[in-house]
Amino acid sequence: MDIKVKIGARFRDIRKAKKLTQEKVSFEADIDKSYISEVENGLRNISIVNLEKLTNTVGISLKDFFDTPDFA
Repeated sequence: MDIKVKIGARFRDIRKAKKLTQEKVSFEADIDKSYISEVENGLRNISIVNLEKLTNTVGISLKDFFDTPDFA
């Protein structure tokens, strides 16, 4: 599986588990909603800076984000 798809799916799963909409995350992280949609669909090569913004917004560290068998 492509790394962009893995990262997008992981972020979407976390966002949904926390019952957050793309709109809410977009506003809080100051990142366009269409960008978040493209990340979640594996279409965007997200920068580490933006990934950190998104993970901070949903209340998870980068370490915890990548601490899953998908990234082992």
